Amino acid sequence: MNNFNPHTVTTWKLAHGRSIQLGYKSVVMGILNVTPDSFSDGGKYSLIETAVRQGKKMYRQGAAIIDIGGESTRPGADKVTAKQEQDRVLPIIEALCDTSDCIISIDTYRASTAKLAIKAGAHIINDVWGLQKDKKLGDVIYKTQAGCVLMHTGRERQRDANAIKDQFDFLNKTLEIAKASKIDENQIVLDPGFGFAKNTDENISLLANLNELFKLGYPILTGTSRKRFLGDLTGRTATSRDTATAATSVIARLKGSAVFRVHNVKENVDALAITDAVLHSKMTNVANNKV
Repeated sequence: MNNFNPHTVTTWKLAHGRSIQLGYKSVVMGILNVTPDSFSDGGKYSLIETAVRQGKKMYRQGAAIIDIGGESTRPGADKVTAKQEQDRVLPIIEALCDTSDCIISIDTYRASTAKLAIKAGAHIINDVWGLQKDKKLGDVIYKTQAGCVLMHTGRERQRDANAIKDQFDFLNKTLEIAKASKIDENQIVLDPGFGFAKNTDENISLLANLNELFKLGYPILTGTSRKRFLGDLTGRTATSRDTATAATSVIARLKGSAVFRVHNVKENVDALAITDAVLHSKMTNVANNKV
C-alpha cells in the first residue's frame, strides 16, 4: 500500500469470511481482560459467566469487536504459560461466538494460542509484539486468513530517541515479516503501542504526529485507554481516566485512526459519533466546493 488515505473506505479482511469496513465510521474495540492482574480491571471478568456478560454488554453499547486477553501486558505482570492463557480465553471465545454475532479478537503473541482461538471462533489476532516475539505467528495468520493488529513496542530492545522514527524502525521490520509470511495487506491494521515503554512526552508526541504513520500504508488502531500517561496529565487513577481516554480517541480520529481499543465503550462510542459527524461534514463541504 502507498499514499494511504485513512478516510477512504477500506475492507479489513478477517477469519471465517468476516470483514469490517474501515475509514468512514469509527470502529470501537472493547477490552475484555480475563486475567487476575490487569492494570485497571484485573479479576473483574475472570469467571466465564461475568466475562461473557461483559462482552455482550460492550457489544450492545456499540463495540464492533471484543478483544479478549488472557495475559496482562502491564509492566511487571506475572508471566503465564500458553496453557494458562488458553484455559482462560478459549471458553469465553466459544461462549461469545455461540451466543452473539460480535467479532472476536484474541490478544496474544503466541502462535499456539492464536491458532486455537481462531479455531474456537475468533476473527482477529492482536499481537503486542508485532510478529517479532513468536516467529510462527505470521504463518498462523496466513493459514487462518485472520485479521491482525500488529503493534509497536519499545520493550526489550534498543529504541531511537525520536518516537516517530522508532515507530518506522520497528513497524517496517514487522511489515517485512508479514510480507514474508504472505499475509494479505488487507488483513493488517497497525497499532503504535501507546504506553509500551514510552514516557508521557513520547506518548503525547506520538498522538500529535499520528498521521505520519500513514506513510507506512495501513489503517491505524489507537489504544490509549486508561494508560499511565493519561494519569500523569490528569492526576486521575486508572479507573477514572475514561474521559481522558475519550479525548485522545477524538484527537486520534481527527488524525485518521480507524479503530479504538477501549475499556469504556459507551463513552468512546458517543465521543467518536460526534467526531465522525464533523469529519463527514468537512469532507462533504470540500467535495461540494470542488464541484
